[in-house]
Amino acid sequence: MFISYYDFQNLPDRKAQYDFTIAHGLFINERTTSQSKYILYKVSSFSVELIYDIAHDKIININVFENSSSHTK
Repeated sequence: MFISYYDFQNLPDRKAQYDFTIAHGLFINERTTSQSKYILYKVSSFSVELIYDIAHDKIININVFENSSSHTK
């Protein structure tokens, strides 16, 4: 399912962004530190990073990155 970067940013809340990412994103990579897990997804033409707090068993942040290649002609 395609969604633009701006439409994704304008979803009602972080839970909606998380739900959309899990349902429609393509898993790219995962990195774990002693306290956090960083999970990277490709969603449409941008990337979403979910930051998971291991100790508290919850998502603590979502970062959204525009892919620079989507701006080139």
